[in-house]
Amino acid sequence: MPELPEVETVCRGLRVPLVGKILTSVEARRADLRGPLPVDMAERLTGRRVRSVERRAKYILITLDDGAVLIAHLGMSGRFTITQGRPNRLEAHDHVLFETEDGAFLRYNDARRFGSMTLSTVDQLADHPLLRDIGPEPLDDAFDGSVLAAALHGRMTPIKAALLDQKTVAGVGNIYASEALFQARLSPRRLAATVTGVRAGRLVASIKQVLHRAIAAGGSTLRDHVQPSGELGYFQHEWAVYGREGQPCPGCDCGSGIQRMVQSNRSTFYCPKRQR
Repeated sequence: MPELPEVETVCRGLRVPLVGKILTSVEARRADLRGPLPVDMAERLTGRRVRSVERRAKYILITLDDGAVLIAHLGMSGRFTITQGRPNRLEAHDHVLFETEDGAFLRYNDARRFGSMTLSTVDQLADHPLLRDIGPEPLDDAFDGSVLAAALHGRMTPIKAALLDQKTVAGVGNIYASEALFQARLSPRRLAATVTGVRAGRLVASIKQVLHRAIAAGGSTLRDHVQPSGELGYFQHEWAVYGREGQPCPGCDCGSGIQRMVQSNRSTFYCPKRQR
């Protein structure tokens, strides 16, 4: 599933062709994705001007000039691609189509249909069921060691599991939690409640650095992620530990290499010597 860097990359790729433009045509080619699409979605979006494209956690928020907000989630295989003009042939899994006044053509393709789209308004967005319980954005200046330590206070779950909880921090998924914990030299098994003070500050700094590097590289392409331009992400070539079981640890003399374990049904990659 796309994590914060992949969704941020998609948002950035959508801003130039969409922001300030009128949606002259919106077409839902099926009635549902993971759940039903709003029955009046095409009617409510057509003719509206796009004011902004933003991200909240792993959600894409497209705000229109009448205060409506399209909330989109990419699920496992969802992707937006932009072309100039309608292509000669649409693909079977091109489920939602958008056209702008200057001829940009946006396709939402989702082979597995685990993605979602729904509508809200600017005034109701903060209280929307999909968004109201999400934790702080990790790239915000206000997110620091003290904020993270407060969120982890008293929690006797492993720190890796706590980072995957979107109530703790928004958008940090499995790949980037493993990478950040390695950079911060913290064991994924460490109890979350013990990540305080210097440890919390070190982990926050690592989360921010890893996410910024991943965004700069266009995210990580494992199977489905592509940028709206059609380009792949390249951060998978910079992973220190994720997916590298048995390979040497970067900058470490442990001799045993990167190890893998399963936590909460997710693979965790780490170095038991470096990470304590």
